[in-house]
Amino acid sequence: MTSYAVPETLDIDDTLIDAAGLGEIRAKVDAGERLSFEDGVALYENPDINAVGALANRVRLRMHGKRTFFNINLHIDYTNICIYSCKFCAFAAKPGDERGYLMLAEDVEKRIREITDPNLSEVHMVAGIHPDMGYEYYLDIIRAAKRAKPDIHVKAYTMVEIDHILRISGKSEKEVFDDLREAGLGSCPGGGAEVLSTRIHKAVFRDKISPEEWLATAAKVQRNGFRMNATMLYGHVERIRERVEHFVRLRQQQDESGKFMTFIPLAFWPYNTALEHYGKVTTGWDDLRNIAISRLMLDNIPNIKAYWVMLTPRIAQTALSYGANDLDGTVTEEKITHDAGTSAPMLMPRDELVHLIKSAGYEPVLRDTVYERMEHVG
Repeated sequence: MTSYAVPETLDIDDTLIDAAGLGEIRAKVDAGERLSFEDGVALYENPDINAVGALANRVRLRMHGKRTFFNINLHIDYTNICIYSCKFCAFAAKPGDERGYLMLAEDVEKRIREITDPNLSEVHMVAGIHPDMGYEYYLDIIRAAKRAKPDIHVKAYTMVEIDHILRISGKSEKEVFDDLREAGLGSCPGGGAEVLSTRIHKAVFRDKISPEEWLATAAKVQRNGFRMNATMLYGHVERIRERVEHFVRLRQQQDESGKFMTFIPLAFWPYNTALEHYGKVTTGWDDLRNIAISRLMLDNIPNIKAYWVMLTPRIAQTALSYGANDLDGTVTEEKITHDAGTSAPMLMPRDELVHLIKSAGYEPVLRDTVYERMEHVG
């Protein structure tokens, strides 16, 4: 990875960081040393969010300079019918529920054909676990996306979906991934990890795959040649130490595979969920702190994404100075977070994304899904 010169003005940050009691962690960051679990806890407990952010921004500038990535993408949440009952989810519907819907292959193809932007480069497809859809269905909707736009990159299926596909396939691991590749799968998103904690799993999503199973499924994806992202859903019932443990476990897996492209902290929206009584949405300070600590702890994952759908555009823009170097994309019609009450819009036009990046003092770079094709936007 290219290393960028760190501006001399960061000397001013040294005073701020050291005054906040983070001098030892700053020395590690400047030396390129890995932060420990206890360092992560200390960063969460330190009251000076600007000092934590300055440290993260230092790493961001060293890794990416002012470059900030975005893409032109479409979200297709192909069904909300799901066999699981995760307490944080407002999206899922049970079979027979009048809210329930299912998109067939022809529906997916039609939806992609409706997007007229010639720069559309990615379709992001995730959904609930439908009890009646067989193995071929998951191949067919990928094929449908490629029929609609042969050059589109299909980023599909969380580790929960991949685990389900493997279970119902009746085939070997290699055969399944060969089938997915032949159908047109390009990469996988990182959802379904929630928080990699046994306590959280038992309390909030006990019916779904465990943290260990999520990591094991990710390892299968990665050893079969697919790149993927990783996420953390925060702001519900998790504790600080569980957030840090999540980072450490992802970092260990990345040491082994090197296949995680991006980490995306996902702010929990409680409305219409079984956790709504826990109270409030995350604060901007918590969002920025999570972005910053993600950048500092995940030294081996290249990109940190400020997902504007969950953070809101203004917090995502601010996060560019707290360690984030990616704003995701135009998105177009995300449903899962909107069902839980996000105030963010359903889509973000390209011009608005570029404006968010440039007005914050950064350089917009249009990318493909896997960060191989890049175009600086004037």
